[in-house]
Amino acid sequence: MSVYVGNLSYEVTEESLNAVFAEYGSVKRIQLPTDRETGRLRGFGFVEMGTDAEETAAIDALDGAEWMGRDLKVNKAKPREERSSFGGNRGNNSFRNRY
Repeated sequence: MSVYVGNLSYEVTEESLNAVFAEYGSVKRIQLPTDRETGRLRGFGFVEMGTDAEETAAIDALDGAEWMGRDLKVNKAKPREERSSFGGNRGNNSFRNRY
């Protein structure tokens, strides 16, 4: 049960995001990715909820809601795509394979 949260303020903390999502159920884990070079937050994160019902309640309530001066984008997280060690998905170049 993982939720994508986009358009986050760069001032967000795990604690503040936890407080918002805890209103809709049990928060199992929060991830706030940072930029490798600057260490700055990237403006999105992932919240793992306890159940599908809690996840749905959070998405329904928070998608489009204003928080910390920004309109949140909240939806079900998509599975992470595999990437090659060369920085791209060269094994699955669908554009090249079509033409």
